[in-house]
Amino acid sequence: MSIPQAPKTSTDSLSNWLFAYSKLRFFTRMRRLFRLKAAKKLDEKPVETVEAKIETEDIAKKIETEDMGKKIEGHDGKFCSEVNWVVDLQKSVKRLHFGNWEEKEAAAMEIKKLAEENLKRRKTMAELGVIPPLVDMVGSKTVARQRLAVGALIELANGTFTNKALMVEAGILSKLPENLSVLEETTKQEFAKLLLSISALANSQFSLTATTIIPNVVSILESSSSIKTKDLCLSTLHNLSSVLENSGTLISTGVVDTLLRLSSLKETSEKSLATLGNMVVTLSGRKELEHNPMVPEGLIEIMSWEESPECQEISAYILMILAHQSSLQRQKMAKAGIVQVLLEVALMGSPLAQKRALKILQWFKNERQVRVGPHSGPQVGRMQTIGSPVNQMDVGEGKKLMKRIVKQSLDKNMETITRRANGVGDCSKLKALVISSSSKSLPY
Repeated sequence: MSIPQAPKTSTDSLSNWLFAYSKLRFFTRMRRLFRLKAAKKLDEKPVETVEAKIETEDIAKKIETEDMGKKIEGHDGKFCSEVNWVVDLQKSVKRLHFGNWEEKEAAAMEIKKLAEENLKRRKTMAELGVIPPLVDMVGSKTVARQRLAVGALIELANGTFTNKALMVEAGILSKLPENLSVLEETTKQEFAKLLLSISALANSQFSLTATTIIPNVVSILESSSSIKTKDLCLSTLHNLSSVLENSGTLISTGVVDTLLRLSSLKETSEKSLATLGNMVVTLSGRKELEHNPMVPEGLIEIMSWEESPECQEISAYILMILAHQSSLQRQKMAKAGIVQVLLEVALMGSPLAQKRALKILQWFKNERQVRVGPHSGPQVGRMQTIGSPVNQMDVGEGKKLMKRIVKQSLDKNMETITRRANGVGDCSKLKALVISSSSKSLPY
C-alpha cells in the first residue's frame, strides 16, 4: 500500500493527517495479527507463529520509512514530537501484546510515561487495547511487575470513566493479590490509589461489585501505617458508602470499629465521619452504631472540637440521626454529658453545627415535658374535680423545683462556657447572650 501524499497545509493539518494515517495503518496491521493469532489457536500450526512474528515486526518498520521521514522534514519540534509518541506507542503496544516479560515491563513503563501527558493520549491507548494485558500483569506473581502495571493503570484511569470501566471489565478486581496486607507500604499505597480511581464508578451507571473491592480496601486500611495510604482508603470507602446498598457489605467487614477509632484522630477524622454519616442513614448501619461501645461518647468528644467545624457538623449529624425517635439513645447521650456540649456548640459552633445542636436540644426538652406531663396533667385534672387544695400545692411546688433545677444547670453550663471562651472572644457578649435567652428555650 503506497503512502498517500500529505496535503500542503499548515503544520497542525499535516500533524492531524499523519496521526490519522498512522493510526489507520496500525489498526489494520493489528487486526491482521489478531486474525493470525486466532487461526493459530484453531489449527495449532507452528508456521502461523512465524508469520505472525514477521507481520508484527513489520508494523514499526514501515512507519519509519524514508517517505515518512520526508513528510516531517522541515517542520517544527512539536510536530516531530507528535510523530515520535505515535511511533513509541505503537512499539509499546506491540511489545505489550506479543513480547516476553522483560519487553512487557519496558512497555508498561513507556505507556505510563506517555499516559501522563494528556487525556487524549490515554483514550487512544485504551482504544489500542493496552488495558487487558496490563490487567493480566497485575495478576502475576512478581511484585515489581505488579507495581509497573498498577502504575500504568493509575495513569490511564486519570480523568476518564471509560478506561476505569474497561479495567473492571478486564477483571482487575479478581487479579488483585490475595493478601494485600503483607505487601510493602509503598506497594499498598499504589494499590490504594488504583482502587480509589475504580471506586469513582460507584456513583455512575456502571455496575461495580462492592463485595470484591471493599475487603481489599479494608485490608489495606487496617494494615497500613501511613496516613496518606489510610486517607486514600477512607476516600474509597466514602465513595462506596454513598451507595446505600453497600452498607451491609461494609458492616460485614467490621469496618465500623475501624472508622470510629480513626475518627478520634484529627488527621483521619473527617473522612471517617463522612463514611459513618453515609452508613447511619441505613437501618443496618444505624443498628451497628447504636450497639457499638464507642457510641455516643466518642462522637460527643468530637463534637467539642472547636477547631474542626467540619468534624463538629458531621458528628452532630450522626448523633441527631441516632437520637431521633429513640429515647434509649437519648438517655445514653444524656448520661454521657451531651447536653453541656450541645449548649456550647449551639452558642459557639458553625451555623450548621448550631442548627443541629439546637434540634437535638429541642428533643431533650420535649422529652422532659412528656415525662412531666403524664404525672402532673391527669393528676391536676382529677384533683380539681375532687377539690383537693393540698395536691394542687404539690404540683405548684414541683414546678418551682423544676425551674430551680433548670436555672442551676444553666448557670453551671454558663460558667464552663465562659471559662472556655476566655481568649477567643468577648466574655461579656457571650454572657449577655445567655442571660437574654429564656430558660424555656433550653431543656436544662
